[in-house]
Amino acid sequence: MKNNQFALLPVDSSQVLAELKLIKFVDNNVLATTTIPSTLQLLLEKTFPEVADQASLKTKLSTLLATPKCDAYTWITSAKVVTADIFYRIALQLLEFLPEIDFDIENPLQSMDQMHLPTVQTNQFDRETLFEAWYLLLNTHTKNGKALIDRLATRGYFQPFIYETDTPRPLFFNGKSQPIFDTRNLLHEVVYIETDFDTDHNGKRDLVKAEIIRPVDTDLQVPVLFTASPYNQGTNDEHGAKLTHSVDVPLTRKKPVEITYNDIQHHANSNATGIARDIKAETKEATETFAREQSYTLNDYFLARGYAVIYSAGIGSKDSEGLQTTGDEYEVASAKAVVEWVHGDRVAFTNKIDHIAIKAHWSNGKVAMTGRSYLGTLATAVATTGVAGLETIVSEAAISSWYDYYRSNGLVIAPGGYPGEDADVLAEETFSRRKQPGDFYQIKDIYQAYLDQMGIDQDRETGSYNTFWDARNYLKDVANIKADVIMVHGLNDWNVKPEQVNKLWHALDATNINKKIILHQGEHIYINAMRSIDFTDMMNLWFAHKLYGVDNHAPELLPNVIIQDNVIPETWHAEKDWDAISNKTSLFLNNGLLDLTPGNGKVSFMDQVGETDFKKYTADIATWEHLIKAPKSALSTNRALFQTVPFEQAKIIDGRVIVKIRVKSSVNFGMLSCQLVDYGEAKRLNVKPTPLGIKLDSGFQWREDILNEFTLAKNATPFKMISKGHINLQNRTNAWQTDDLRADQFVDIELALQPTYYRLPAGHQLGLVMYATDFGMTVRGNQDITYTIDEGASQIDIPFI
Repeated sequence: MKNNQFALLPVDSSQVLAELKLIKFVDNNVLATTTIPSTLQLLLEKTFPEVADQASLKTKLSTLLATPKCDAYTWITSAKVVTADIFYRIALQLLEFLPEIDFDIENPLQSMDQMHLPTVQTNQFDRETLFEAWYLLLNTHTKNGKALIDRLATRGYFQPFIYETDTPRPLFFNGKSQPIFDTRNLLHEVVYIETDFDTDHNGKRDLVKAEIIRPVDTDLQVPVLFTASPYNQGTNDEHGAKLTHSVDVPLTRKKPVEITYNDIQHHANSNATGIARDIKAETKEATETFAREQSYTLNDYFLARGYAVIYSAGIGSKDSEGLQTTGDEYEVASAKAVVEWVHGDRVAFTNKIDHIAIKAHWSNGKVAMTGRSYLGTLATAVATTGVAGLETIVSEAAISSWYDYYRSNGLVIAPGGYPGEDADVLAEETFSRRKQPGDFYQIKDIYQAYLDQMGIDQDRETGSYNTFWDARNYLKDVANIKADVIMVHGLNDWNVKPEQVNKLWHALDATNINKKIILHQGEHIYINAMRSIDFTDMMNLWFAHKLYGVDNHAPELLPNVIIQDNVIPETWHAEKDWDAISNKTSLFLNNGLLDLTPGNGKVSFMDQVGETDFKKYTADIATWEHLIKAPKSALSTNRALFQTVPFEQAKIIDGRVIVKIRVKSSVNFGMLSCQLVDYGEAKRLNVKPTPLGIKLDSGFQWREDILNEFTLAKNATPFKMISKGHINLQNRTNAWQTDDLRADQFVDIELALQPTYYRLPAGHQLGLVMYATDFGMTVRGNQDITYTIDEGASQIDIPFI
């Protein structure tokens, strides 16, 4: 194990003592001890909250080794001093490491250093040093993924004084809130929040259902973690599958058209529609509850720590009103309405009929939005409205522009693993009003007409950027963002591709907010329960600062950029920026090489494969993915491959590789796909985290998550894709303008591949693979088209560090 902690707040000795008293590790009994070993004994006894009698505590202390041959209880009875060697040998065991297996029993300090576990730099402890070491130990991550104080909390450390009057609520330790709220006694309430729009045209403004989970403590006003999840009330998988589009269709020529962005710009409708409901009465008591929400584990963690949690599926979902509009201003407004209600700026009702209003009287008015994928997308979208009360968002694997999710440079492009999905398919899948037939059949015709129009407006015929997609592009409204933003994204996410977060990251440069980004080596996942990084601690520190106003220096302490290394396991490092290199290295295409010298030849490849192979690759995309990159391949005539010589030293690519190609098609239309590839035999990190078989409790007898870690594959592989990109040759100017193209006409293409941060080990080669049809992402027409590359006018620009 290698520990990476970014949320460990440095404090001085006076704060150490004050906080240890606050959480009752240091009390009068501890202060009254006369020797340092006896002080350590009382501290150690508190790490066994399961037992209270002295006989049991003696037994527990006897299970720890103080020296290689003496248990802790026996050692304490005769010890005169506490040395660093003794303390950290015991500490490693408290941190759940085993001697001989995980650490050197003879040299515990060396083991602490090797695992990047923090230590106090002294050999012999006095009382002050012991307290500092103990404080640091409580905040150190264990072998099994959580800080020691968190592990003690799950074993019941805080239970004896949860309801004691002298216990601060919330309770902060090392700048982070502690689980002193009783999760066995939470309120579950439902309210219906009124929006400003009537998307289902029933004459009344749409209501959206919100499910609230909050502490019972009615005297305390708490902040809210809000997750807007269109999946929250269920999905229509069969209907979505039926609507999914065929991708086995030909690419076609588009009629050339010169237009400007102004011609297709979307102008949001800000006028209210429908009639607002009259308020007949007000109450503080909700009248509807629920049994079990579709929870998000990060939110579960904070329910024990003085936060309320809200889930809402938005318009078009079960128990709500309206239509599902897949990311436009109406869906965004329905999520924004929840924030407005929490902040006190919008009305909600106890039910849909009685017009009895209810306020979020239990909230301090501050909201953070959380969630991954579509959930994180709506967090980003709501932030661009500048809504009051939204203090921060944590958007994981989030979309910043829906065009870049379902399209790319004039091509219909599937999110990785979902060929044929589109905005209308996603609307159908998440329109959970279908699940209540008595409600659904009243709006069935209106909904079907809207869905049919969405299918037209999304324009799968041309794949070009248009007004429909501009309505779902949040990047153009980034200037409105007032909330601080934390972004999390996988550099191997081919569902929501890395450019989504990259474009947002750079767009935020022009704002005055705090922005942070964490880039991991996974695919479309969350990292809430990763062993090697303290993600949950970082969010705890951040929320305490943003939502409770704790002066814990979170904006300064947390790095702006954290990146996981792709070669060395369990290694994360801080950077000042991402994709900020302007002076790129140019490599030219030269007779199969990526070289410093331009070539002068031409190389061709065809798009079409035999019918048998076509059926094989459509049914087994993984085989196609392997063959399109393999140096010796059955697809060698269907691609052009260029490689560098092996690098003598490791190279790091930081940002977007730009491919500049002069290319012609044998017909008057065409597309180009490119992959950047790392060639070299190596065991590489799995993009799917490995479950470690350990359950992580979010609090005492509370919900669980499963500990994960990125591990090296068991077997070496000869290559790995680093990045890719696609472009329609008729969209070489931009995504909305269609350029002319004549058969056998050379044109210059500039294609930015997906941004990355990638370490190429010494001895490896960098490769560029160019082809047309991408069996996993583009349409698959299997057309008789030949493409030719002019090497003398082609190059790639690489942001090497």
